[in-house]
Amino acid sequence: MPTIRLLDPAKDAGLVEDLYRAAPDYWLLAEGACEPDGKAAGFFADGPPGCDPADSDRLGLFLDRRLSGVAEVSYGFPAQGDAYLGLMLLAPWAQGAGHGRAFLAHAEALARARGAPALYLAVLDANPRGRAFWQREGFRATGRRRLDDTGQWIERLETRLDQGQLPSAPSTSAAGGFANQGWPL
Repeated sequence: MPTIRLLDPAKDAGLVEDLYRAAPDYWLLAEGACEPDGKAAGFFADGPPGCDPADSDRLGLFLDRRLSGVAEVSYGFPAQGDAYLGLMLLAPWAQGAGHGRAFLAHAEALARARGAPALYLAVLDANPRGRAFWQREGFRATGRRRLDDTGQWIERLETRLDQGQLPSAPSTSAAGGFANQGWPL
């Protein structure tokens, strides 16, 4: 059973660095490299345009007290009141056991508690397993696509939080990480 809690940059940055060292697969796919220290600092400081990073929820998923996933939820993007999942990354040892679904449900509950009518994210075309996960969880394409800073296509997906929508089927794999490259999308 995973434990999910807010992460503190002063106390947990080293844990995020260790996770990125042990599980660089998403960053290698997205950017061709992973520099754990810089990525960990960015996890705590980055956010979409117009969002205060200090107002974002930085979450950690722990399995047997080991940080096994991170997620970042920002508020006020793409429109005022919306929520944006800027990153959800699970280590390989945390995939395929329903932890991605539980982590997403936690992020959605936080967004609902803030009154967000929708949760948005972006997925890389190069990450078909990630896209399949999001689609199984009820996310749908918004029609917004663009090339990111590394030359990869990304597409914005959305799920409505204000309709009591439930995911359509159980997930079987969290497919590594899902993050957004550059803004806005």
